[in-house]
Amino acid sequence: MGNIDASTWQALGITLTLLGLIVSFLVWKRRGAAAGVRGVAWSLLPAAAGLTGTLRLLWQIGDSVVDWAVRLVFSPVVWVGIMLAGVSVVLFGVSAAMRSRGVGSSAGRAAKPVRKSDAALPAERSTRKAQPAGAPDGKAGKVDNDDDMDDIEAILRKHGIS
Repeated sequence: MGNIDASTWQALGITLTLLGLIVSFLVWKRRGAAAGVRGVAWSLLPAAAGLTGTLRLLWQIGDSVVDWAVRLVFSPVVWVGIMLAGVSVVLFGVSAAMRSRGVGSSAGRAAKPVRKSDAALPAERSTRKAQPAGAPDGKAGKVDNDDDMDDIEAILRKHGIS
């Protein structure tokens, strides 16, 4: 449609406006003045689009969209591109899952637990011995959760997190 000149687009806009005005007149008689005035307002838009070049622009956009859709449906190269985009999305999801679990990252390898120094160990042992047998050891309220904590600690040790 590239061989249509500007005067043809203007004529098309004016023709659509005249047809719209005829329909608006009929609507005015049948439904009243409010509907007729609204019809006139809609009828003036094609002439304005033709005179400003917007009608031609809308035609070119529609033509480009149709060309793209036809190429999308019938081109195997485009389908390969769509599959690559899908693989990319899946890989983004996999990498996000790996990052959230700390798998495969240099930060996950560097974040090993800090061990207590040898000087701190005897002091800790002496404080444990100094407490009475029934005294709380800083884990008040967690005595009945020891079994659960043991299970969790075992899982963490299994994955090398402890």
